[in-house]
Amino acid sequence: MLDAVKKNKLKIVAGIALLGSLIFYSFSLRQKEHANSFERAVLYLYSPVAGAVCRIDNFFSSIWNDYLYLVNVQKENKQLRETIKLQNKRLVENMEGLSAHDRLKKLMEMKELLPLSLRAASVVGEDASPWFRTVTIDRGDADGIREGMPVVASEGVVGRIVKVARNSSRVLLLTDHAGGIAAVVQRSRARGVVTGKGGDSCSLEFSQRGEDVKIGDIVLTSGIGGVFPKGLPIGEITMVKKGEYGIFQTVKIRPFVNISRLEEVLVVLQKNND
Repeated sequence: MLDAVKKNKLKIVAGIALLGSLIFYSFSLRQKEHANSFERAVLYLYSPVAGAVCRIDNFFSSIWNDYLYLVNVQKENKQLRETIKLQNKRLVENMEGLSAHDRLKKLMEMKELLPLSLRAASVVGEDASPWFRTVTIDRGDADGIREGMPVVASEGVVGRIVKVARNSSRVLLLTDHAGGIAAVVQRSRARGVVTGKGGDSCSLEFSQRGEDVKIGDIVLTSGIGGVFPKGLPIGEITMVKKGEYGIFQTVKIRPFVNISRLEEVLVVLQKNND
């Protein structure tokens, strides 16, 4: 015990001195009007410490408040991002709905103009290989679709049905090399056969050099052959080249239907009798 006291004698003396000082200071507080020398000394020594403690407390309080503020800001940002994401989704859905409405409206207008029995269908697949240009639609034998039936869109001719399943069919596009549509130039009534050249172009074959064909002329179905009804729009002539030899001229056509953006079509179930 004595060894412990000797070993910590300095600490014990300092503690007793501090305790005595506090007791003396507490008694001196009874004199409210004037501070004695001891109080002034204590205040003088304590003020810097108290100021430093106050600044440290303010510093950490500021950090804590800033942290809470940032947490709240982060939550608000997350909520705003979710709100913006939801609004963007609704905007995209509304725009898609308006686009689909416009396309279907044009199809209905086309249906009203044609004195034919038509079946609406949606494009559900595409084959753009180098050898074939076809699309698949969601209508088939169960809907009265048969091979050879013409397929049109609101802009004009698309192609014809070549394969039919129970609930789907394959359409050979007019841009396919195997396609052939009897056609007539609307202005001059020059005749020929529209065949596909791959990609997004066609040509008017068997157009004689002497025929009146110009860039900008509109090409329509002629009705010859009994496959396509007469008067359906096919495309616009973009190039006419008359060779030095031969009896035919080279005529390139840009189809009215944008095959790469095709989404809805009409299948002609009943052909015109004219």
